[in-house]
Amino acid sequence: MTSSQEVPTLRQAQGPSPAEGSSPAQGSSPAEGPSPAEGPSPAQGSSPAQGSSPAEGSSPAEGSSPAEGPIRHEARSLSLSKREEPFGGLTVAVIPARGGSKGVPRKNLRRVGGIPLIQRAARAAAAAELVDLVVVSTDDDEIAELSIAAGARVIRRPAEISGDTASSESAVLHVLDALEDAGELVDVVVFIQATSPFIPSDRIDVAVDGVRSGRYDSMFSAYETYGFLWRRAGSAGAGSGSGGDGDGDAAAEAINHDAAHRPRRQDREPHYLETGAFYVFQAGGFRRARHRFFGRIGIVEVPELTAIEIDDEQQLAAASALAPLVDQCESIAVTAVVTDFDGVHTDDTAMVDAEGREQVRVSREDGMGVARLRRAGIPMLILSTEVNPVVRARADKLRVPVLHGVDDKEEALAVWAAENDIALADIAYLGNDVNDLPAMRIVGWPVAVANAHPEVRAAARVVLSKSGGQGAVRELIERVLTADRPR
Repeated sequence: MTSSQEVPTLRQAQGPSPAEGSSPAQGSSPAEGPSPAEGPSPAQGSSPAQGSSPAEGSSPAEGSSPAEGPIRHEARSLSLSKREEPFGGLTVAVIPARGGSKGVPRKNLRRVGGIPLIQRAARAAAAAELVDLVVVSTDDDEIAELSIAAGARVIRRPAEISGDTASSESAVLHVLDALEDAGELVDVVVFIQATSPFIPSDRIDVAVDGVRSGRYDSMFSAYETYGFLWRRAGSAGAGSGSGGDGDGDAAAEAINHDAAHRPRRQDREPHYLETGAFYVFQAGGFRRARHRFFGRIGIVEVPELTAIEIDDEQQLAAASALAPLVDQCESIAVTAVVTDFDGVHTDDTAMVDAEGREQVRVSREDGMGVARLRRAGIPMLILSTEVNPVVRARADKLRVPVLHGVDDKEEALAVWAAENDIALADIAYLGNDVNDLPAMRIVGWPVAVANAHPEVRAAARVVLSKSGGQGAVRELIERVLTADRPR
């Protein structure tokens, strides 16, 4: 929770504040499609526009009852709140997540830092202290399954608001209707987009408090920029005549500055670039405006490093590269550790004598780490495709179970976990090469050594600072031992 000394500045969006329930700002559009058609705003609590109402008898998906783990927190205000009377309803985070996507196929299921985007969004919402309930609106079975596993409630989205042209607003309205039908009153909505992988939970709290206190009707995440913006003259759309990588015929025009005057940064007025990560607004005002921007609009500043939004494969690759830096995970809370052998316990080299016998180089500090893990009562397994007897010899020395000569690591790991009654989500798997990827995809904590193959690093939730055979196993074990593990 943010203390009174740590409260960040809340900045009101530039421009006059429209009256509550007025039309959205010109040019604003939802993330998943066009804005709802203009028209008179319905009265508070009325049904959403045609096509956005829930199907008859709509209710949360099976398995999403409070007993099965929807994310809730006790609602409480930050110290900067000026509101004397508390809201009576819930603060609900809504994450629209369709199964279809054109730019990046199955985008909401793609992994950044080893975690599917939908689960990253659900966990970020859950970590916000002022969020009472996290709801995922989806038409997809796999997204629903992962969302429930992350602790969110799932509300199935009807087909008529699940297409490419459906707006995010229609999904939020549908969720509000479904919750009201279930007898749950919503006061504040936190609309989150799963395509933003690095959502700072503490900034969600700042936005929620800004709305609940009455200082703002709606707020959004943005970062400060002093950039000089330009456009192509006479271009109503993007990059006329250039195709994106040429000069085109249109001349350039300055937008937010005088091209003949180049003031120093400290002499320029900052602007704020919307990140698309989250929007927070009053539920009643949203029903009237039918858009995420209305009334008095506020900006919540977030670090620019967290502002990447994934719309294509290049942005996905960039986010994966940034994940170890942004996430900065120290402790690894698991109940079991599984590792590859070559390139993890060894430096991935071998010495071969004239008889064809191989010798490998291992780290003594890894051995000490394994002993500490064993004393802590945490199960460990070495899982290797290598058939060389040196693998079993090293495992016997460490007193660790081993499965080697394994072609299908994913299946072998799943069977071992089931036999030992260990949830895959509670396993850390340490790998270094592409044959580790199938096993890494099914565990909660895929981990890579520092010198791992680029694809393995991109799939990892944690990239260690040490390389294989040089203390990587010990580093992983130390992080496991310092964590508050699930009991």
